[in-house]
Amino acid sequence: MTAEQVHQDAREQERAQTTVTVRCTGHVRDAVGTHELEYTFAGDRLREFLEAFFAEYDVEEMLIAETEAEATAHGWARTPEELPGTWRKNPEGEQTRAFARVCINGRFNEHYEGLETELEDGDRVALIYPFMFCC
Repeated sequence: MTAEQVHQDAREQERAQTTVTVRCTGHVRDAVGTHELEYTFAGDRLREFLEAFFAEYDVEEMLIAETEAEATAHGWARTPEELPGTWRKNPEGEQTRAFARVCINGRFNEHYEGLETELEDGDRVALIYPFMFCC
């Protein structure tokens, strides 16, 4: 390998890393141990961030619904056929649990491209699973 090829490989690896600020609430905060951290991962998509983060922190089951039933709050109104504005539902298996959310810079990932949303250095990713108390 020439020096130029080594330098180019190093530049590509550097570009392949993304650093985001992760903010955690509720049960996720308890499991991660902090409310905010900087996190660097390989790639630039929300899906890649979540895969790397879940490999390091065991919070996937709190946030990601495997089935439509896990993503639906029972007893609430049904989702309309035509969703308002830019909101759309992520495909089954890529949805969050009923009360959990993954936000990017303060907006639900459903407002972007779901798990295929491109992340940039400095973006804020919020992993929200609130404490719920009942009477």
